[in-house]
Amino acid sequence: MKTVLITGASRGIGAAIAEAFAEAGYFPIINYTKNYSAAQALSQKIQDKFNINSTVYKCDVSDSEAVRKMFEEIGDIDVLVNNAGISQQKLFTDITDEDWRKMMSVNLDGMFYCSREALKGMTKRKSGSIINISSMWGEVGASCEVHYSASKSAVIGLTKALAKEVAPSNIRVNCIAPGVIDTDMMKDFDDETRNSLIEETPLLRLGKPEDIANAAVFLAGEKASFITGQVLSVNGGFVI
Repeated sequence: MKTVLITGASRGIGAAIAEAFAEAGYFPIINYTKNYSAAQALSQKIQDKFNINSTVYKCDVSDSEAVRKMFEEIGDIDVLVNNAGISQQKLFTDITDEDWRKMMSVNLDGMFYCSREALKGMTKRKSGSIINISSMWGEVGASCEVHYSASKSAVIGLTKALAKEVAPSNIRVNCIAPGVIDTDMMKDFDDETRNSLIEETPLLRLGKPEDIANAAVFLAGEKASFITGQVLSVNGGFVI
């Protein structure tokens, strides 16, 4: 059975990705930072629904030493989904040094640390897939989210460069750029804002976490074996 590590998997997109990989027959490792109960509940749900065991592992991916220890314990993996991330809306002039560093440490540094560790085993076996979760704002930028957009744009650059470097080892690196996805991150949006976002999306709906999960499973599988260094924009046509 192939193994997949999903970072930031206790809820939202990450949880949906863990379920989708379990349904596809993978052994999922559910990484979380704070919400143990949600991660454990997801693990139990996967066991009940798919009769597949999973591992729950606490690790702050922005801490390089913690990431190193996590990989020491979980061992080699077949697929890495770098999903952990944070967002924040602020005027550019209000972004503090702490805001900037925290955004970059989670959204970008975490991907670097996890990919670096995962590649040790993948390179040795000459097999593996890394999927990085960016954002449509990493493609076009968002007003009042400069630090978020910058971090997600950097994810795209990391993906393309790393894909070229590790391709000779039969390792593929791809990126998913979600649009507006209906998760807990939208809980503070009022109905007017939600409806406006729906109207701006050509498919006239918000995305579901499962939309991103299905794309991740596809990119990890054999049907995508000749795809690397690409950005799959799952946004309902919001950015074309």
